[in-house]
Amino acid sequence: MKTLQNLKPHPGSKKSPKRVGRGPGSGHGKTACRGQKGQGARSGGGVPAGFEGGQMPIYRRLPKRGFKNPFRKVYGILNVGDLDKIAHEGVIDLEVAQSKGPVRKRFHLLKILGEGEITRAVTVRAHAASKSARQKIEAAGGTLEIVE
Repeated sequence: MKTLQNLKPHPGSKKSPKRVGRGPGSGHGKTACRGQKGQGARSGGGVPAGFEGGQMPIYRRLPKRGFKNPFRKVYGILNVGDLDKIAHEGVIDLEVAQSKGPVRKRFHLLKILGEGEITRAVTVRAHAASKSARQKIEAAGGTLEIVE
């Protein structure tokens, strides 16, 4: 029986590290698997990330265009047709949409769009909504609350 006192990792899953620089008998002595001299043999040596041997690196060769707005708002999208599929009684908001699946966890804002049809009355709390989505939700007897 497995208890906390006798837990062990699976056999072969824990590999001991290669011990280098422990003398000639070890097979990893003298240069400690670093080869003879050169940049890679030095302590702290090695090429930086993105270095291409002196060739102009790809991140400098490619053109940079436009402007990246650091304050842009990225909405998780939920269509009106998907509201029927969410089996939840009560208010449908961002947390519910994320826990039931249609909206991914990385989004912090929710927008309702008008694609599809809705047949039941639901209360939706979102950060934004299209005009057609609002009309369809209210036509089905539901309410749409916009939160900031």
